[in-house]
Amino acid sequence: MANEKQYPMTAEGKRKLEEELVKLETETRKEIVERIKIARDFGDLSENAEYDSAKEEQAFLEGRISTLKSMIRNAVIISEDETDNSVVSLGKTVTFVEIINGKPSTEEESYTIVGSAEADPMEFRISNESPIAKGLLGRGEGEEVAIQTPGGEMKVKILSIK
Repeated sequence: MANEKQYPMTAEGKRKLEEELVKLETETRKEIVERIKIARDFGDLSENAEYDSAKEEQAFLEGRISTLKSMIRNAVIISEDETDNSVVSLGKTVTFVEIINGKPSTEEESYTIVGSAEADPMEFRISNESPIAKGLLGRGEGEEVAIQTPGGEMKVKILSIK
């Protein structure tokens, strides 16, 4: 197990995973067990959709619990105090504009680069494993960067790092 994947995350991100784990182990697991028990009482399990559904949900739940335990066990906490604001790194929020036809767009985009465990694009938190983050990591303010994305190459200019 020495080669397990590490999960960079903030202390807050780890706390949220720990809270989710406790809820799944204490509340959700009991609810599913109860659903299975009730479904068994319906009779023939070979044609019991409620039972099949509850067992599938139980398998998914146990998989999620296992994943959460691994992520928490292998968490590497990112301390914002330890990182340099002059370059893009994990835990930093980077603001940039896309360069289209050689000219900077007027629309700024800002994303916080986090570990995959905390990524939430709807909250402008992107994984350090995403193409955009990979292209920005290690770059400095004012730099123009060409980023390979699934949709093709994208050029951006970094405006600020916080």
